[in-house]
Amino acid sequence: MKPGSRIQNKLERLREMSQAAEEGGGKARIEKQRSSGKMTARERIDFFLDEGTFEEFDKFVVHRSTDFGLDSQKYPGDGVVTGHGLVDGRPVFVFAQDFTVFGGSLSETHAEKICKVMDLAMKTGAPVVGLNDSGGARIQEGVVSLGGYADIFLRNTLASGVVPQISCILGPCAGGAVYSPAITDFNVMVKDTSYMFITGPDVIRTVTHEEVTKDGLGGAMTHNSKSGVAHFAADSDEHALRITRELLSFIPSNNLDDPPFAATDDPADRTDPSLNTLVPESSNQPYDIRDIVHKVVDDGYFFEVQEHYAQNIVVGFARLGGNSVGIVANQPAFLAGVLDIDASVKAARFVRFCDCFNIPLITFEDVPGFLPGVNQEHQGIIRHGAKLLYAYAEATVPKITVITRKAYGGAYCVMASKHIRTDINFAYPTAEIAVMGAEGAVGILYRKELSDTTNPEETRAKIVNEFVEKFANPYVAAERGFIDEVIEPAMTRPKLIRALSLLKNKVDSNPKKKHGNIPL
Repeated sequence: MKPGSRIQNKLERLREMSQAAEEGGGKARIEKQRSSGKMTARERIDFFLDEGTFEEFDKFVVHRSTDFGLDSQKYPGDGVVTGHGLVDGRPVFVFAQDFTVFGGSLSETHAEKICKVMDLAMKTGAPVVGLNDSGGARIQEGVVSLGGYADIFLRNTLASGVVPQISCILGPCAGGAVYSPAITDFNVMVKDTSYMFITGPDVIRTVTHEEVTKDGLGGAMTHNSKSGVAHFAADSDEHALRITRELLSFIPSNNLDDPPFAATDDPADRTDPSLNTLVPESSNQPYDIRDIVHKVVDDGYFFEVQEHYAQNIVVGFARLGGNSVGIVANQPAFLAGVLDIDASVKAARFVRFCDCFNIPLITFEDVPGFLPGVNQEHQGIIRHGAKLLYAYAEATVPKITVITRKAYGGAYCVMASKHIRTDINFAYPTAEIAVMGAEGAVGILYRKELSDTTNPEETRAKIVNEFVEKFANPYVAAERGFIDEVIEPAMTRPKLIRALSLLKNKVDSNPKKKHGNIPL
C-alpha cells in the first residue's frame, strides 16, 4: 500500500477515531477517576470479561443535542461503552457508563446504545451486566433523556425472567436511574464509592430538614444491611467485578438453559458424622445453619446472597454433585430463625429468581413461626409473609426440604412444605413439627389443669415433657406422608444428591394464565 494512499488515509482516520473514543473525557478526567479509587469504564470491561474477548458496539456514536453549548462538546461513545464478550467462555452483554464524559449522564443516544445490547441479549439468550457510574439524566436534553430511561426500564421488565440481569453500582446512581438496577436480578455495590438514592442529602435537608450523609443515605452498607436494595458489598471495583463473574458461574445464560455444571472431586456419597450432633438438644439453643450447609455442599463452598440483610434467613448458591442449587435456610443464630417481613421478602425474591432460571431449591428449615408484634402486623406481615408462600407454591423447579428442628405453625406450611408442591421432604430425628412449641401449646391446652393444681410448675414440666415426647417429633408428619423420610443427619449430602438426580427431568406446570397476582 502506497504511503498517503486513499485506503491508508481511511485506515489512519479509523485509528484516530478509535483512539479518541478510548480516551473518553480526556486524560485529566481519567486520572481524576483513578485517583478517587475507581477504574475507568474500559478498564472495568477489560477486567470483567475474559481477556481479549470484548467486541464493542457504537463506538463512534455522539449525542444529537444542540442546546446549552453541547453542540461543540461531542465525545465518541457519548458516555457509555457497550458490547459483548465472554465470561468463563460464555457470552455476556455489557455496558459501562463513563463518568469522564458528561459525568456518565444519560442522553438519548446513550440510552439507545444500552437498549441495543439489551435487545440483542434477549434475542441471543445471554446475560446483561450493567456497570453503572452516572450522574443521572443529562439535564440539557430534558424529556428526551427521561424517555431514554423509560426505554431502558421497559427492556429491564421484558427481559426479567428471560435472561439474567446484574447491575454493578460503581459510582453514583440517583433519581430515576435507580429504577433500572431495582428491576434487575442482583445489585453489587462498592463501599465508599457507590451510592443509590432517589433524592440526595441536599434535597432531603431542604424538604424534611433531616441531616444525612451520602453514605448513610444510600451507601453500599446502607443498601446491603438496611434497605435490602443491594445484594453484595464489595471492597473495590475489582472485587465487585469478581463477585459478578462468580455469580454468573452459578446461573444459566437464559431461562431455557440448564445451570452450569462444575465437576468436583467431593464424593457424592460422602457422609459427615458431625452433623448428627450439630443441632443442639435444647430447642431454644441457637446454632449457625451455615454449618450444616457448608458440611453438605460440594467442597464446603456456599456463595451467600444478601448476607447483611434480614439475617434470620440465609439464601445463596452452592453445588451438589456439580449441579448448581439455590439454598434457602432459616437462621437459628439470629432472631431464632423467625420469619419477619424482611426475611419473607428476601427469601421470596430469591426463590422466584431460582424458579425463573431452572435452579433447584434446597430448603433447610428451622423456624419457630412468624415474628409477633404490633409493628410487624401494621406493616403487613400477613401480606409480606404471603409473598414467600406464593413464591414457593408457584415454583416448578425441583424442590427439596430438610427440617432440622422447629417447623411450627403457618411457617411450617410456608417453608416449602409438602402441601405446596415440594417434591421431597426430609426431616432429622430432632425435627419438631407442630402448630406451636410445647410451652405455648401446654399453656393453652392444659390451662384448667395448671390452674387447679397445687404445684403448677411441676405439673407444667411434666405435661410439657409428655407433649414433646408425643408431638414434638417428625413421626406424626411421617405417618401422614407429609415427610418422605426421616434421615440420619450424617446422610444429608448423599440423600440430597440422589433426590436431585431423581428430579433431574421433573416436569411441573401452573394453570394457564397471563400471570398470577402475587401479594405485592
